[in-house]
Amino acid sequence: MAEPHALEATIAQLSKGEVPDSEELLSQLSVGIEFLTDFYRQQYLRTFIRQGGSAIKFITGRAGSGKSHAIKVLSSDARAEGYVTVNLSARDVWLHDFKEFYLEILKRADIMALLGDCARSIVIDMGYDPSQIAKGSTFLDYLAQNGHADGLTRWEIRNQLRTRFLNNPRMDNNFSLACSLLCGSLLGHPTLEEANEELLLAWLHGDKQVRMTQLRPLGLAPSKVTKYNARNLLRSLSELVVQGGHSGLLVTVDNLEVLADTSGMNERHYTKMRREDTYESIRQLIDDIDTFGNTMVVFSFDRALLDNENRGLKSYQALWMRIQNEVTSERINKFSDIIDLDRVAAQVYTPALLIEMSEKLAQMVGKINVKAQVFDEETALRLIAQARSGAVSLPRLVNRMTLGFIEEVGDEQ
Repeated sequence: MAEPHALEATIAQLSKGEVPDSEELLSQLSVGIEFLTDFYRQQYLRTFIRQGGSAIKFITGRAGSGKSHAIKVLSSDARAEGYVTVNLSARDVWLHDFKEFYLEILKRADIMALLGDCARSIVIDMGYDPSQIAKGSTFLDYLAQNGHADGLTRWEIRNQLRTRFLNNPRMDNNFSLACSLLCGSLLGHPTLEEANEELLLAWLHGDKQVRMTQLRPLGLAPSKVTKYNARNLLRSLSELVVQGGHSGLLVTVDNLEVLADTSGMNERHYTKMRREDTYESIRQLIDDIDTFGNTMVVFSFDRALLDNENRGLKSYQALWMRIQNEVTSERINKFSDIIDLDRVAAQVYTPALLIEMSEKLAQMVGKINVKAQVFDEETALRLIAQARSGAVSLPRLVNRMTLGFIEEVGDEQ
């Protein structure tokens, strides 16, 4: 049961057209969007991506159509399926330099936690129970206490590190060597001085203070993280996720429409050059995605990014040619690269489904004595008609009608 303060925060978010932060409440309010999220969960998260495939998807629609809701549900589903998830907003992160995009993903994925997962996986593969290792002790400490720290066991630790990292063709050479050294340090063999640990982590996170001459004694090639090698490093990060026992990596990027936003309220103002650099970065990622493993990237944006001929996706033909749906039909193809949630609503949202959405919302807010009114089938039909011709999406109309922000159909255009 959600706490009252969580419910109050949710009402405030819904009133502003935002998505609830609470996963529990998000799940309770998810009606209709399962048409897409259940499909992604079954066809991608549980099968294609988990089995080593990779995909890039784009979700669009008008404001309030459920884009942010969909990617939050997808992220929640992915975590339940054993994925590492990273959720970004284009309003908070610059996207024109792929290096910065990659480094933000790396930071949020928590590479030391991933290396810890790899260390535990190695302990298990060697026939030991990680839970038996005392907190603050290493695997080698545990082996020594039990009289197992012989030369053959040490060799097996190094062999596990070679197999997972150094001999892994899916990993960049420098990235794999850094991971091998850091993971070995977590295991207690081979040992690594604290200064060298800090140096390797600084290099992984693109610290500009790292001098290339410092890397040579550790065996790394004199190479910095750049926008040119960042895609290869992201591929390596995805492989690290898998080596740690996870199903894969899901990255979501919301609010991509900021690329075409020229309002003074927009803190991330994209010049023509930065915007085209962003489109080119996405284009290159699409071209490289088949070389990735166990990776899914989902971009979400308002329809303005499709409709704006001068600054939107269509203004960069090299990208648009790769993501446009060449064959269109009345029925939605859920395998398409671009999914329009307004079309999903028109096809999936029946009056009965809208009433169910209204009932769930009313039940939830009723727990904190917030007045709400479930509407009838006639109102539901009028809302559907209004959504087809108006500027407001159907899910937002349902929420605002239920909460009393609009009293009659047609009040909000």
